[in-house]
Amino acid sequence: MRCRRRPASALAALAAVGAVVLGACGSYNATATGAAAADAPAAAGEEVTLRLGYFPNVTHAPALFGIQDGIFADALGEMVTLETAPFNAGPEAIEALFADAIDATFIGPNPAINAYARSSGEAIRIVAGTTSGGAFLVVSPDIASAEDLRGKVVASPQLGGTQDVALRSWLLEQGLKTDTAQGGDVSIAPQANADTLTAFQNGEIAGAWVPEPWATRLVQEGGGKVLVDERDLWPSGQYVTTHLVVATEFLQDHPDVVKKLIEGLVKSVGAIEADSAKAQASTNAGIAVVTDKPLPEQVISAAWANLEFTVDPVASSLQKSADNAIAVELLEPVDLSGIYDLTILNEVLAELGRPEVSGL
Repeated sequence: MRCRRRPASALAALAAVGAVVLGACGSYNATATGAAAADAPAAAGEEVTLRLGYFPNVTHAPALFGIQDGIFADALGEMVTLETAPFNAGPEAIEALFADAIDATFIGPNPAINAYARSSGEAIRIVAGTTSGGAFLVVSPDIASAEDLRGKVVASPQLGGTQDVALRSWLLEQGLKTDTAQGGDVSIAPQANADTLTAFQNGEIAGAWVPEPWATRLVQEGGGKVLVDERDLWPSGQYVTTHLVVATEFLQDHPDVVKKLIEGLVKSVGAIEADSAKAQASTNAGIAVVTDKPLPEQVISAAWANLEFTVDPVASSLQKSADNAIAVELLEPVDLSGIYDLTILNEVLAELGRPEVSGL
């Protein structure tokens, strides 16, 4: 059979059900994720379904492009059925993975760290990078400093997500405390990115720490200004925004499928480098599949300039992301030494004559 995609709306509903079911759970159920695969190991030549999560954000351009242009489907081949599921933010995707609704997902660092910690290092492995950069704190024109945010409401995509942790950590460094009940010196309101844009336009929030294209949209459509470019907070301006995470059992049972997926990702990143205009158009078409509306060209082109697409997971930034989450009391101390499995990625890179990348 040829690889095919289930309609986005159908898998979005499936993922939402998984998120609701596990929303109140505080621990990982090791018998749930990948249980079917563990009970029946794949035989050579067996038909396999790969359920892949992603977000309709420009920071997920290699995923969107790879799906939209059939790069992943071609790489996976005849014996693998590709099903895709869009999410608003990382914690939602992780709950779907824990509920065995997906096998792999493109995701930010903090939800991956949380999943690893909750499962005592069992649930997931980071197998490749995707994107560096592309997150900003955008505020209303009257905000000139962190202190001006005192007593104000600021949004993030989801509690415990990558931008949520970055916002809380930055505010703490500026001497401003937050809590998970929207109290503290600055009230943080986790909400869907589309809702954040509307709230910002209506003056209901003073700003938001969001990924692209939402940062650019808050500027262009909401009249906001950039107060913090997250690149300025990291050495050489590099930090992981998006990487590829796979359920550990799926990786163990189907390493051949994971290798094909990574090969597709490498091809997608390469195609972006080769033809940026085509990649932007295809990424925008992929966003429209999920949101029913493409981005204006000036939005996606401006957002694109703020991103670096790379299969290097920028592992050096991961521990700092964990430290930030610990500092704002969203994570207990955790040993991340086993969170990466870059063996397959480095095998693919070696076959292409490219240098290997490293984990922690």
